[in-house]
Amino acid sequence: MGGVLVCGVGCSGGEPAEGSGALRELHDAGAVLVRAGTSRATTSMEMATGGTRVTIRGSGEYDFRRRVGRLTVRLPQDPTGVSEHRPITELLAPGALFMKNRGAGVPADKWVRVDTGTLSDGNLVTGGATDPYAAAEVLRGARSATYVGRTELAGIAVRHYRGTADLALAAGSAADDGDRAALRAAAKGFATARVPFDVYLDDRGRVRKLRHQFRFVAVDSGDSGGSDSGGDSGSGGDSGPRGRGPSRQRAVDVASTTLLYDFGAVVDVRLPDARDIYAGKIAEK
Repeated sequence: MGGVLVCGVGCSGGEPAEGSGALRELHDAGAVLVRAGTSRATTSMEMATGGTRVTIRGSGEYDFRRRVGRLTVRLPQDPTGVSEHRPITELLAPGALFMKNRGAGVPADKWVRVDTGTLSDGNLVTGGATDPYAAAEVLRGARSATYVGRTELAGIAVRHYRGTADLALAAGSAADDGDRAALRAAAKGFATARVPFDVYLDDRGRVRKLRHQFRFVAVDSGDSGGSDSGGDSGSGGDSGPRGRGPSRQRAVDVASTTLLYDFGAVVDVRLPDARDIYAGKIAEK
């Protein structure tokens, strides 16, 4: 079973070299991906609240040097087995998320642009997929991690580490201003700034698999007869819209997993022109 404890700030001089070196490797994970250039990616985001569990899956490609990517995100089917939504195309860029087939009254040929720095989660969960580079940048906040051992992923030898990252610490050391703003927002917006993670690195230090566990508090409108509230912070006692009762809170656990492979693949991501971005009102659901 694993066993090498990786110590963060304040380690004694007797810490094993492989331990302190591994922690530096986690902090540098984003920079290693930039040097790698590009990759293919698959994502999954599993959300659990109460007895309900929903999984959103995505696939695509990412250019770590330009910090742009494209994902096709597939929402879960409804209980009858009929898909409720067409796949959503997402373009990831520094400080921005672009979505097509967004629905909610947006024309099919238009993109919706979201400033990720304004999102309470920094777009770590909003889009149904965590930006692969942002996911690696969260590791800048790792204070400690345990080396679990060596294993294989799709025939590739990897080293498995498990630990907890601090989003506020990650924001303070993020390499990019856009990531800094997004991580700072996430540190304030989640129920806790501490994010458990499992990461698998190949022998070049490249992230092959990264799983984060986030928790946030969702606020539901206070319709009569709703479920009991969850969570322990925020404005759960505030009044909802006219004719409704107090809003209710519920804790939502989100496990986000990113798999990276086919490093060096040709990736050509082009962001939308201004004329292709929807400027109208998005319908309320």
